[in-house]
Amino acid sequence: MKNPENAVELFSKGFNCAQAVFSTFSPSLGLNEQQALKIACPFGAGMGRMQGTCGAVVGAFLVLGLKYGRYTPEDEEAKEHTYKLVNTFTNKFLALHKTINCRELLGADMNTEEGQRVIKEQDLFRTRCLQYVKDAAAIVEELI
Repeated sequence: MKNPENAVELFSKGFNCAQAVFSTFSPSLGLNEQQALKIACPFGAGMGRMQGTCGAVVGAFLVLGLKYGRYTPEDEEAKEHTYKLVNTFTNKFLALHKTINCRELLGADMNTEEGQRVIKEQDLFRTRCLQYVKDAAAIVEELI
């Protein structure tokens, strides 16, 4: 269970949730860490701080795509396999956390002063998001 701990370490260093998950797996899949960090950067905080789909979840989807995704238009089998894995991942994450929505997972709107206050006072990035990063990486590790 090395990958979940690596993802937690990256997140703890200040990388966003998507970066932490994606860049943990990318070197073993042929993409260097710096490239992975740059690719995943926009997806943190629920897609650029819009608090949609959780960045840890998106980072996991990127890993599944990098490993199994299709790269030719006729490879329908790879596309279907990747979609199946995305759905399996999502179901496992939902079983643990009931949602994949960043705002719901965090329990605060990071785009408001009140939300920022709650996040800071309750240390939500550490007390909640760290767990989402760890769980996303663990599920990916199980699937690949």
